[in-house]
Amino acid sequence: MCKVISVSNNKGGVAKTTTTCNLGVGLARSGKRVLIIDTDPQGNLTCCMGIREPDELDYTIADAMARIINEEFIDPHEGIIPCEEGVDLMPGNIELSGLESSLISVTIGRESILKDFVDMLRDDYDYILIDCMPSLGLLTVNAMMAADSLLIPMEAEYLSAKGLNNLLKTVTRIRRLNADLTIDGILLTKVSGRTNYEREIREKLDEGYAKNIRIFTSSIPRSVRASEQSALGISIYRHDPRGKIAAAYQSLTEEVLAS
Repeated sequence: MCKVISVSNNKGGVAKTTTTCNLGVGLARSGKRVLIIDTDPQGNLTCCMGIREPDELDYTIADAMARIINEEFIDPHEGIIPCEEGVDLMPGNIELSGLESSLISVTIGRESILKDFVDMLRDDYDYILIDCMPSLGLLTVNAMMAADSLLIPMEAEYLSAKGLNNLLKTVTRIRRLNADLTIDGILLTKVSGRTNYEREIREKLDEGYAKNIRIFTSSIPRSVRASEQSALGISIYRHDPRGKIAAAYQSLTEEVLAS
């Protein structure tokens, strides 16, 4: 059975894209068939997978969703790019900004356009990962509607912990339409090694959320290597396979596979 995971947080800079890339490649390295979908108009995930100019692509997830909105024929495999590291990519680019504006005028089912696309591909993959934009707009709502579960990357600092409430309120509203949506867990990212401070953050999360939401045992250290891999268009497994970031994402992959 395919599992669809939306990697989401309304706060930017928390390593959503890096996590989608490296978790996707980690799952593929474990023998899973993986599709990653870029639903951020900035196209950062697309760049991370080696596509240097996403805005020049002829066909992206925006085109697929537009065809569904217009009730046109769609081949769900059109536009999917096989990547060297074993995952398939449905790219995204600036066209998603216009698409989100178009969704506002859709009267019926505007929250489920991406779900319609994803459901066409479930038989082809073991995991589909959706990289969300840093907002709680209609594209993010579509990603949550399409997903079976959420993975929430969160920087290990107080403001991120405080802002988590807004995301969880949105999840509660989405569950009125997608009652089966679950939360895989909260992933602490950019952990700096300030042990006492980060212990306080984890304790705060445990006190506020751990009864209902798993806090992943794995955490992602702060490292310039993660920024370098994004710029190079490769995963951390190729850029620094023996480093601490690769080890952290391998640990996360094992937790996701076990869930």
